[in-house]
Amino acid sequence: MADSAQAGMRQAARAIWEAALAAADVGPLVRAHLRLDGSRLTAGSLALDLDRVPRVLVLGCGKAAAAMARAAEDVLGDRITDGFVVVKDGYAAPTTKVVVAEAGHPVPDDRGVAASARLVGLAETAWVDDLVLFLVSGGGSALTPAPVAPITLPEKQQVTRLLLGAGATITELNAVRKHLSRFKGGLLARAVIPARLVTLALSDVIGDPLDVIASGPTAPDPTTFLDAIEVLERYRVVKDTPRSVLARLQAGLRGQVPETPKPGDPIFERVTNVVVGNNALVVDAAAAAAARLGYRAHVLTRALQGEARDVGRDLVARARALAPPACLVAAGETTVTVRGDGRGGRCQELALAAALALEPGEPLVVLAAGTDGTDGPTDAAGGLVDAGTRRRAERAGVDLAAALARNDSHAALGAVGARVESGPTNTNLLDLYVVLHGVAHPVGEPI
Repeated sequence: MADSAQAGMRQAARAIWEAALAAADVGPLVRAHLRLDGSRLTAGSLALDLDRVPRVLVLGCGKAAAAMARAAEDVLGDRITDGFVVVKDGYAAPTTKVVVAEAGHPVPDDRGVAASARLVGLAETAWVDDLVLFLVSGGGSALTPAPVAPITLPEKQQVTRLLLGAGATITELNAVRKHLSRFKGGLLARAVIPARLVTLALSDVIGDPLDVIASGPTAPDPTTFLDAIEVLERYRVVKDTPRSVLARLQAGLRGQVPETPKPGDPIFERVTNVVVGNNALVVDAAAAAAARLGYRAHVLTRALQGEARDVGRDLVARARALAPPACLVAAGETTVTVRGDGRGGRCQELALAAALALEPGEPLVVLAAGTDGTDGPTDAAGGLVDAGTRRRAERAGVDLAAALARNDSHAALGAVGARVESGPTNTNLLDLYVVLHGVAHPVGEPI
């Protein structure tokens, strides 16, 4: 396949990615679910007369929390009494009434401890007729560490690293986090009592389970101390887990410390949780953009999971079987089992594995990128590869197979110009995967 044709396909894949990101803009999503008509506020199915609400507090956590707060300010204006949100470094947005702080992600830090304490402190000031608006998005769990004493932050960081390195899913990781926290697993909702609480959630979790998005600070928690222990056992990290963490989980198992609040708990009677956006938005936008470019769009799934390198090879095989010009679209969140000492993330690892699966000259292009703009502990969103990536790597003296074995996708893709770099997007709707097969012509363009 000619280099010019491959370049055109890479350009098409980027255009599809950019259309998907545009659909993930949180401003319109918040404003669609939070509306003010005079003094009447509607949020999901809830309606309130703000003239009867003494105070409106806006709180939040997650990569998109600042952008969500800015949209909430557009709606509520001077009716906001006070506000505070915490975001990942680089994800701040200009606000007027709501204070924005930054903290560490994916491994929590001291700034996150201070932020979670401030969020709880503000929540506890709310009284019976007040309204607390909580804005939550992916990343919120790592940004709000609130370890139960005597567990320390370094010990909680160690647990996070162990489970991330072992390939635990976000659902499994959060089941553990919730049982080590004073904030997660519905405990923020407990702090808000007796005020009214409305949560607007941007889902970065397959299936939109409210208890998993940012570890569900305002949602009932169906998981238990036993579930948390089983996660540690499943990934064989018990022997490396700090004693204080094991002691906490075992005490909970024996009933010596209280469980997180469960479905049906009366603390949720004045709580309204609304999902304002999920990855269906980006999948549908990507498929529509592909169609405009002349591709037959095939949506594989919105719930893609599995080991990133295996998924990369599988996507190539699936797209190869489609009659060109075709575009395979999927979304979800894969995992990476760390085997080496390299740097990367699940999208870059998937792209690297896909590059190794492509045959020379094959008319296929693979894009894998996180809608939040960052992939793992790197500044790249993901990777974009084609059948010429291996040849370019050989010319640059880069061994792609060895890089994959070391989990060193970031450096390898960077050496051949195959990284997708968008910077912080201020949204977070899971990862997007686009595989193009063949050259297409945009709708209306003569062939």
